[in-house]
Amino acid sequence: MSSHATSKIFMIGATGAQGIPVTRSLVADGKYSVRFLTRDATGARARALLELGNTSALEGTFTDETILREGFRGCDGAFINIDGFNTGEKTEMYWAIRAYEIAMEEGIRFLVYGNLDYGLKKAGYDSRYRVGHYDGKGRVAEWILLQNQSNAERMGAAIFTSGPYIEMTISPLTPMAPTVEEGVVTWRVPLGGGAVPHVSLEDCGYYVRWLFDNTDRSNGMDLEVAIDHIPYSELARAFEKVTGHPAQYIDTDVDTYWQGPLGGSPIGRPDITRPRMTPAP
Repeated sequence: MSSHATSKIFMIGATGAQGIPVTRSLVADGKYSVRFLTRDATGARARALLELGNTSALEGTFTDETILREGFRGCDGAFINIDGFNTGEKTEMYWAIRAYEIAMEEGIRFLVYGNLDYGLKKAGYDSRYRVGHYDGKGRVAEWILLQNQSNAERMGAAIFTSGPYIEMTISPLTPMAPTVEEGVVTWRVPLGGGAVPHVSLEDCGYYVRWLFDNTDRSNGMDLEVAIDHIPYSELARAFEKVTGHPAQYIDTDVDTYWQGPLGGSPIGRPDITRPRMTPAP
């Protein structure tokens, strides 16, 4: 058995879209129990998690070291997935690093960090492709893997890198939500001939469960997952085939896209005073 085997997992982000299926997968057969952080244990999502069994709630915020210590203490595993879109990249970067350090101090044996692609780096450091809530996570993930080279025996770590959820393609108020134009379901996004590495929310539970079940193999791993790289022309064809309703993808330039329904929406917060996305010089 791996020296990093775990049984009680402290979760940050359990009540989020990804955290719910992850929690469900972890506690389904009783192998693991979960203590999850929530600002309100009486909220609908927290109550739904408590009804799963093998779960307990800790009220507080991840920006409180006392709460973090209380959460980690008595657990041997941790899953950290901070909502960087709402907290901002500066907040996520500091508190994710601090959470890693406190987890080590409190005796966690294995930690999984919920990550997104370090898009700025993968784009060759071209700020036209800078997205704060992606890049903040990506920087932290690289830092954790670097620390793991020295700390792997004391506390193992793995990275779980997901991407845009496939559910967002048929949900309202998302960056890739379709509209109905003259009876045709239409995706207008600035994708050209490219493709999106979409992830299914439900699949996230199976992937994270595998990381905890197989710590001897997953220690030091960045598990990058996707259903597939999906062109939206293919998405439209599949939608039409399955539903019987006409559908289409129309490539759209970026300026026109941001004049659409999401044009006036907030774009996340790196901190209180500065915009999340900065134009390239």
